Amino acid sequence: MSQSKYHNPDLASDLDQTFNQAQSAGLKLAIAGRTIALLILGIWLVLSRLALPGVSLKFGILVLLLIFLGLLHYRIIGTRWDKFWVKYLFVAIDVAILSILIATQPLYQTADLPQVMIFRSPLLTYYFIILAVAAFSFSPRLVLWAGGIGAAGWLSAYAWVVHKDGDVLDWGHVPRNPTAEDAIKVILDPMFGGTGSRIQEAIILVVVAVLIAIVMKRAQNTLRDKLMAERDRQSITGIFGRFVPEPIVEAMINDQGLLAPLEREATILFADVVGFTSLTERLGPTKTVDVLNSYFDEMTNVIMENGGIVATFHGDAILAIFNVPLEDNKHAEHALKAAQAMLLRVDEDYFAGEKLSIRIGINTGSVVAGNVGGGGRQSYTVYGDAVNLAARLEALAKEKGQSLLVSGHTYTKLAPSKSAMQNLCLHGETTVRGQTQPVEFYGIGE
Repeated sequence: MSQSKYHNPDLASDLDQTFNQAQSAGLKLAIAGRTIALLILGIWLVLSRLALPGVSLKFGILVLLLIFLGLLHYRIIGTRWDKFWVKYLFVAIDVAILSILIATQPLYQTADLPQVMIFRSPLLTYYFIILAVAAFSFSPRLVLWAGGIGAAGWLSAYAWVVHKDGDVLDWGHVPRNPTAEDAIKVILDPMFGGTGSRIQEAIILVVVAVLIAIVMKRAQNTLRDKLMAERDRQSITGIFGRFVPEPIVEAMINDQGLLAPLEREATILFADVVGFTSLTERLGPTKTVDVLNSYFDEMTNVIMENGGIVATFHGDAILAIFNVPLEDNKHAEHALKAAQAMLLRVDEDYFAGEKLSIRIGINTGSVVAGNVGGGGRQSYTVYGDAVNLAARLEALAKEKGQSLLVSGHTYTKLAPSKSAMQNLCLHGETTVRGQTQPVEFYGIGE
C-alpha cells in the first residue's frame, strides 16, 4: 500500500512549521554568535591599527555597521516583515560589503601596491564565516545561497581588481618547465593574481556549501522521520490508550503492534447491560450509540484505574482482563474493586441522559492471551474456560437476581485480602462444561 495514502496534510504542515521555527531560532543564534565575533574582531582591528587613526576609525565604523545589520535582521525575524527572502538579502549584503572592501581597500594604507596583492591575504576565510552563519539556519537553501553568492562575490571582487590594475600576471605567465628563478619571478611579482587559484577557491567554497547542504538535508529528513514517527506514536497512544493502559501501548508499539502470546492465570470481568434489547427499541440506533459510548467511556476508565484492560466490546458487553499482559499479583482483588466501582457509577450516573443497570461476572483461571486477527486487523484478547465461566456467571446473575457474581476460583484468590471478601456470600454452585466438579459462586449480600 503506498505511503501517500497515509499522508496527513495537517501533520506535514505542522512539521513544516516546526522546521521554520527551528530555522528562525538557528538564525537568531547565528546572529548572536556573529555579533560576538564581530566585536572581538573589531576590537583587534581597531587596537592593532591605532598608529593609523584613519584606518582604525574606518574599521570601527565598518564593524559597527555589520553589527547593526545583524541586530536589524535579528529584530525582523518572526515579525510580519520577516519574508522568505529576507534572510537571503542579509547574507547577500554581508557578501557584498566584504567583496567591496576586498576590491577597493589596499593591502597597506601607506604603501602604493597593486590592489591584486590583497588576494594574497587570507580574506577568503571570511566568506566561510558567512557560510557557517548560514548553516545555523538549518536551511540547505540558505547554505547553498551563501556558498553561491560568496563565490560570485569573491570572483567579482577579483574581476574588478584585474580590470582596475590592468596587466595582472597569471599561472600561464610561468614558462613551461621553469627554473626556480623563473617561477619565483612570476609568482612573487606584485602584479601576480593567479586567476586559476581564485577560481579554484570559489569552486571550493561552493563545494563546501553543497556538502553542508547535503548533510543538512539528510539531517532534516532524519529529524522529519523522527518527528512523524513520534507524532504517529502519540496518535496511537492517544487513540489506543483510551482503552489500554499506557505501558501496554508502549509494549505494542515497541513490538510493532504485536504482543507475544502467553498462558497465565488471569481474572476475567464480564459485564452486560440489563434490558439492552428493549433499550435499543425505545431509543433507536443513534441514541443507543450515544448511550453506549458514554457508558463504555466511564467503565473503561474504572477498569483502567484498577489495573485492568478492556479486551473487547461486544454489543453492550465488556470483556476486561486483569494480570495480562502486565503482571498484577492482586489481579483478583483489583477486578472485584473495578466491578464494585462500575456498579456504583451505574447507580449514581446517567449515560447520555439514560439510567442503566448492569450485571457482572468475575472468574479467575488460566487463559491464553495474545494478538489475533486477519486481513491486516488484529486485536488483543483472551481465550479459555476461565473466560467462558465469567460469561456464564454474568448470565447466571440474572437468574439469581444479582448484579455481581464471583466464582469460587476468584474468591479463593481474595483470601489474603479479608476486606475484599467481607461483602461476598456463597450463593450456590454451577456446573461448567469441561469440568467434572461444580464451581461455587458468590454474590453480594444474602
